[in-house]
Amino acid sequence: MSFFGFLRSNAPFLLAGALLSFSSSFGQTFFISVFAGEIMGTFGLSDGQWGLIYTVGTTLSALAMVWAGALTDRYRVRALANIVGPGLALSCLAMAAVPGPVLLVFVIFALRLFGQGLFSHLSVVAMARWFIGRRGMALSISSLGFALGQAVLPVGAAAALLTMNWRWLWVVAAGLILAALPVLALLLRNERTPQSVASSAPMAGMDNHHWSRAEVLRHPLFWFSIPVLLGPAAWGTSLFFQQVHFAAIKGWALVDYVALMPVFTTLAIISTFTTGALIDRFGTARLMMLFMLPFAFGFLLLWQAESLHMAAAGLGMVALGVGAQATLPGSYWAEFFGTRHIGAIKAAAGAIMVFGSAIGPGISGWLIDAGYNFEEQLPWIAAYFVFAAVSITIGLTAARKRLPATP
Repeated sequence: MSFFGFLRSNAPFLLAGALLSFSSSFGQTFFISVFAGEIMGTFGLSDGQWGLIYTVGTTLSALAMVWAGALTDRYRVRALANIVGPGLALSCLAMAAVPGPVLLVFVIFALRLFGQGLFSHLSVVAMARWFIGRRGMALSISSLGFALGQAVLPVGAAAALLTMNWRWLWVVAAGLILAALPVLALLLRNERTPQSVASSAPMAGMDNHHWSRAEVLRHPLFWFSIPVLLGPAAWGTSLFFQQVHFAAIKGWALVDYVALMPVFTTLAIISTFTTGALIDRFGTARLMMLFMLPFAFGFLLLWQAESLHMAAAGLGMVALGVGAQATLPGSYWAEFFGTRHIGAIKAAAGAIMVFGSAIGPGISGWLIDAGYNFEEQLPWIAAYFVFAAVSITIGLTAARKRLPATP
């Protein structure tokens, strides 16, 4: 089937995946971090204190994801979206009204759980389960919602902050989420794969086996994958979380730096579709061994950047890794461990990624308070990504031999 034929045949399901990923934007760091200056100013917080609040709230959401994410193996996406959507809208309203830093921890928890955690999880699990032969392409298309949110929302919020109080912007965010829910319900009125079908015809993983989450957690490949799960989540999140601080120490206006996001998003989209096509043709093993390297090069370029043009080049390299991340991990878990328990497996992996997004801002903020600005942290972050690439290569060298033969 041609690309456009694939789009026509599956448009409602692909659009639903894209809308789910777009809706996650309001709980993503790239959106929340735009308000860092206003939040720290309102509550009198240092970089380290704000980072600690973000770390605690996000860590709690990671723990909750282990249980909540597994619900996708039992309930339809439509039913879960009817809970997650209002939950995220209420979280945005709570951010608009939060009176102090103690309650801010719980607001961050809710935003991260319903936004970054569950909305993203629903999108990836739906694509991984609904599609097999064109899974990479489906994940690429659905991730466009995330890319659109990353391109539009930070720039729009940064510009709106010049004329509007930051709390009212969170009320607007809640309204946008609620407006998306009827559209999502319409797209999912007839889900492509009911749970009864998904459980009867899953795709097996290594050793032609349908791996449970408990079995995955005991397998060495899972542990060799952890640095890859943590790295983009921890340090990619830190890059956006510290963007106000980073732009300031580089001497760039925040609006000018955030204006580079469309460049970032364009390259991420190109990388996403390229990765999706490569997954459908070659599988995930070789790609998993390589996709940490653009992050390493990108952080090194940002470390050396003296102009916005060089910053754009660094962000562009990071975007290549982010684009691959949009499709690669979801397909990776399905390919190596099967789809019967993909919700529970992805929930465990997702919890690690959410935990990574918790510790990254906390560590980077603590180091800033200790006298090491974010620019000085970048070469060490690049070294971490090289280590992660070595780790996953070791794990996959043996595991890829156990995949079922391709018919």
